[in-house]
Amino acid sequence: MHPVSIVIPTLNEAEAIGAVIREIPLPYSGDVIVADGGSTDGTREVAQAAGARVIEAGRGYGRACAAGAEAADPGSRVIVFLDGDGADRADLIEAIAGPMLAGAQDLVLASRTLGQREPGAMLWHQVLAGRLAGLGIGLRYGVHYTDMCAFRAIDRAALRALCLREMTYGWNIEMQLQAARAGLRVLEVPMPYRRRIGGASKVAGSVSGTLRASARIGATYLRIAARPAPRA
Repeated sequence: MHPVSIVIPTLNEAEAIGAVIREIPLPYSGDVIVADGGSTDGTREVAQAAGARVIEAGRGYGRACAAGAEAADPGSRVIVFLDGDGADRADLIEAIAGPMLAGAQDLVLASRTLGQREPGAMLWHQVLAGRLAGLGIGLRYGVHYTDMCAFRAIDRAALRALCLREMTYGWNIEMQLQAARAGLRVLEVPMPYRRRIGGASKVAGSVSGTLRASARIGATYLRIAARPAPRA
């Protein structure tokens, strides 16, 4: 039984995934799940060799996150999500998971914009998107976010109660929107952010990828924000 499960969604991250898994501190390495979206570059084999459980999740970022959470150790109380490209600081999971294990928060988010970033680790439009999303959520629900970083920890029961349905890149903003609507205890933690170890970003690596992800994120925001605000 492990109190924390780590979920890493992947798609063709063979160059990075082994290092990501090995960087996870030993106290948090008991249940590491790589939720793969159909990699063709050996990602699954590298992840297994590094000690992770690998599941076939199907395509879609949100689908991989949801499948990984569902496959987590039944005894886990906290689910940590991070990307498999090496940009997130897996060695600093304690900063994300610690407040959760202490029972002080329901959702803890890494903020790249509040932390130190390697030059080139985030493009200007990524920073802007996080700021705009945070502004929109703040205006609608009064909860201020500075980023939509994938690196986050959430109470497992709270995750199930949110009933997330967005199986694309809208997963992260849907979680943040629904957490704000539900009145969850939310904490942002400044977090350093690196350039990816290898490969190309599925989002920022191309104009088409950026446009597709932006469209899904925007559509997700509008779908949820259009609902009547919950009564106090």
